[in-house]
Amino acid sequence: MEEINLKDLFSYFLNKLSLMTMIIVLIGILGCMYAIFIQKPLYNSYTTLVLTRVSDENTTQNLSNDISINSKLVGTYSEIIKSSRIMQEVINDLTLDYTIDELKKIVTVTNVSDTELIKISVNTPDPSLSSNIANKIANQFSQEISEIYEIQNITVIDKATPALVPYNINILKQVGLYLAIGFVLALITIFIMYYFDNKIKSIEEVEQKIGLPILGSIPSRTF
Repeated sequence: MEEINLKDLFSYFLNKLSLMTMIIVLIGILGCMYAIFIQKPLYNSYTTLVLTRVSDENTTQNLSNDISINSKLVGTYSEIIKSSRIMQEVINDLTLDYTIDELKKIVTVTNVSDTELIKISVNTPDPSLSSNIANKIANQFSQEISEIYEIQNITVIDKATPALVPYNINILKQVGLYLAIGFVLALITIFIMYYFDNKIKSIEEVEQKIGLPILGSIPSRTF
C-alpha cells in the first residue's frame, strides 16, 4: 500500500475546497427539500392512565395489597391495550381506515418506570386523529378491564390533545445533520480522489519514485 503524505493530503484538500463546499451545500439543500416537501409529518398524542386502589377500606394492609396487585397488572394491562379485541372496537367506533395490524403499528404503550402509570401514544399524519384514537383506546380499555377483571381501577390522568407541531420534523436540526453528512461525504470523496490520483504532486515524490536527487526544476508559468 502506498504511503500517504499527510502534508500533501492536506494541500490536496485545500485545493479541492470549492468541491467540498459544493458537496456540503448540495447535500444540505437536498436534505432541506426532503424535510419540507417530501417527508411526511407525523403528530404524536398521548394519554396517561394510572392504576388506582382496588379495595375501599383505608388500611395500610389494603393499600400495600393494592400496590402489589397493580404492579403485577401493569404489564398485563399494557398487552391488553394493544390486543386485537381493543383495536377492533376502536376501529369500529371511530370508523378508521386501518386494519388491526396497521393500528397496532401506530400505537405505542409504555410503562413509566417504577410507577403504576401507563402511557398510550399514537402517531398519525392528523393531529386530531392521533388524540381521538389515544382517548378512545383509553376509554375502551377501561370498559374492557371492568368486564374482564370485574374491577374498576383505571383512571385517566392526562387526556390526549391534538399536537401543534409534528414530532418527526425539525428543520434546523435536520439541516444541521444533513450538512454534517455532506461534510463527511465530501471528505471521503476527496480522499478517494487523492488516493487514486497518480499524478506527481511534488519534487520529493519524484525523488522517491526514481531514487535519484533532482538537480533542478522549471517553475510552472501561466500565459
